[in-house]
Amino acid sequence: MRNIINVVLALLTVFFAYWLYNTIREPIRFAAEKSKRGDAVISKLKDIQSAEDVYRMVTGKFAGNFDQLRDTINNGNIALIKLTADPNDPTNQDKFVKSVTYKSAKDSLRAILMHDVNLDSLKYIPYSDGKTFDIAADTLTYQNTLVQVVQVGTKWKDFMGEYADPKFKKYDNFYDPEKPLKFGDMNSPNTNGNW
Repeated sequence: MRNIINVVLALLTVFFAYWLYNTIREPIRFAAEKSKRGDAVISKLKDIQSAEDVYRMVTGKFAGNFDQLRDTINNGNIALIKLTADPNDPTNQDKFVKSVTYKSAKDSLRAILMHDVNLDSLKYIPYSDGKTFDIAADTLTYQNTLVQVVQVGTKWKDFMGEYADPKFKKYDNFYDPEKPLKFGDMNSPNTNGNW
């Protein structure tokens, strides 16, 4: 009888040790995955943000889809305008020499980011099995001025995999799988990210 009780207690000890281990491990794994996946998505959003800035330098507006963004950066040029004063004019009044040179938009993007970007895969959300970022661009009147606006982002649930369940809110009060991770705003001329 005593041996049976010892075996049952040993099994209970193993069960509770395993349960305790899993109870501690789950929030740690969630935090690590959230950080890893969130950082990858933010990095991709920053690349898209820089690509949108270069697109705007070429066209004067933001790209409303990834095909426009890719094609313009691959084929477009940025005009670099240099104004110099006439050195023979001591008064420097209205005698400027204007010289225009062009630089490849792709080279400009590479210089800004300091790394190459695969423009064909820019639209894909990391860890999402092929889902794409939501992208929108438009013009709106803001404080009596017509301005260009852009917004690119995705919801946390699109890239969190098994952690997209709302039950994981208990490990992070600020985590909401329905909350967007984005830059830009369709209601104001703001290209900042919400990370």
